[in-house]
Amino acid sequence: MARFSVFPHEHCAPMLALWYAHTWVADAFYTTPRLILSSPEPGSGKTRVLEIAQHLTREAEMTAGGSAAALVRMVAAGPITILMDEVDAVFGVGGTGNEDVRQMLNLGYKRSAKIPKAKGDPATGFTVDRLPIFAPAALAGLVGRMPDTITTRAITIHLRKRRHDERVEPYRESKVVRQAEPVRDALSTWATSIGERLVEAEPEMPHGVDDRPAEVWEPLLAIADLAGGHWPATARAACTHFVNASKKGASSLGVRLLADLRTLFMETGTDRMHTTEILTRLLSLEDAPWQDAWGKPLDSRRLAKELSLYQVAPLTVKHNNGSNAKGYVTYPTVRQVEQSGLADAWARYLPAPTTPSDVDAEGEK
Repeated sequence: MARFSVFPHEHCAPMLALWYAHTWVADAFYTTPRLILSSPEPGSGKTRVLEIAQHLTREAEMTAGGSAAALVRMVAAGPITILMDEVDAVFGVGGTGNEDVRQMLNLGYKRSAKIPKAKGDPATGFTVDRLPIFAPAALAGLVGRMPDTITTRAITIHLRKRRHDERVEPYRESKVVRQAEPVRDALSTWATSIGERLVEAEPEMPHGVDDRPAEVWEPLLAIADLAGGHWPATARAACTHFVNASKKGASSLGVRLLADLRTLFMETGTDRMHTTEILTRLLSLEDAPWQDAWGKPLDSRRLAKELSLYQVAPLTVKHNNGSNAKGYVTYPTVRQVEQSGLADAWARYLPAPTTPSDVDAEGEK
């Protein structure tokens, strides 16, 4: 794979090798992680990765879209590995289009998922087919065109345009097909031989990898453990890198708001703050979206609406200078029905503080 692509780091090719291998034994696992290839601009090598993938994955089907109904029928007739290019056209800007395809790819991440399809006519009656939609899927498109519900079920490579001094081998399909065939055959034979052992596999996760990320990486780590040699360590290094990168990546505006509030409260060393002061400080952040996140500057009404999603509500706060005004606190209060303070929301939706000062501040609250 590295002959034909310039990857952003050394963990990409091993991860892709493991992902390709898992397509041969996907039925041994409860989940099949989505693979996302993204880039800020066209011409960054996304299609090339898919072209190589079609020679090494099980029953690969290259597509540039299609209806949800067609994709469901293709998967139901499987096995199949979906390699979908140009998802820009499928989901649109912001990743909010084509809800049916999004739902199919979302649900098809787990083996138990099925989509009911009615068939028949009023004269003879209707029956319902419960069609399985579990299948490996790799999706390539521009940054910002993928629904969040898919990216959280995926391993993402952010590709970039090659520099003028970076060289790759020209892709000639007939040559690649010829060279890939023995690799593909050996991979298929080996993966099939370990299939039963993978069903009960419970690979140990690297530190800090749990919940959804652990679910995503379990198939790849299980395969790496049975491969032996350098693969267990290589796979876990890749897992740690990709999981940490995803945590640093784009998050929802709500989570960004919680993160900025935690920084603000910790820097000021307080457990309460008036709304006016919060807004003034948030709007002054140069690298923050609060001046036009919803088409206009963040105001008290929008702040309350966003924080209410995390069971945080404003209340009358007595400031250190003795003045009373609406604001927010880090701790729960008996006057807030079914509401928690900011500290509870931070603990649930943000990574744990990593610096000693952060840890001390969080502990005090």
